[in-house]
Amino acid sequence: MTERKPPGVSFESFVDKQIREATERGDFKELAGFGKPLADDAAPYDELWWVKGKLHREGVSVLPPALALRKEAEDAVEEVAGARTEARVRQILTAVNEKIAAAIRMPPPGPPLNLRPFDVEAMVRDWRETHPG
Repeated sequence: MTERKPPGVSFESFVDKQIREATERGDFKELAGFGKPLADDAAPYDELWWVKGKLHREGVSVLPPALALRKEAEDAVEEVAGARTEARVRQILTAVNEKIAAAIRMPPPGPPLNLRPFDVEAMVRDWRETHPG
């Protein structure tokens, strides 16, 4: 905790003294970003810079529900390609198909969904052709 500025001491010298003492104690060495360059300040000011930074650090996606489901469907196709068993392929496609069917019944806000449930049997056949054995 900082002490009160004594009377008769200029504010600047009082602050400088506290910074110097804290530096000597090593109080600044444990701060995040110590020894790293400052962020680029050439970008235009954004009032929500800290919110965007927090979302990025937390890995939060801020897509509208329809776009998030489209992305999930794309990811499911990639996951099917890397699946090791037919049961896993069916599990992946069934899970995403349930979400797509629910979104078709009650369209989410945002852009149009433009998705149809996957044809599980056709995709399983395609998977079998690329994964013999």
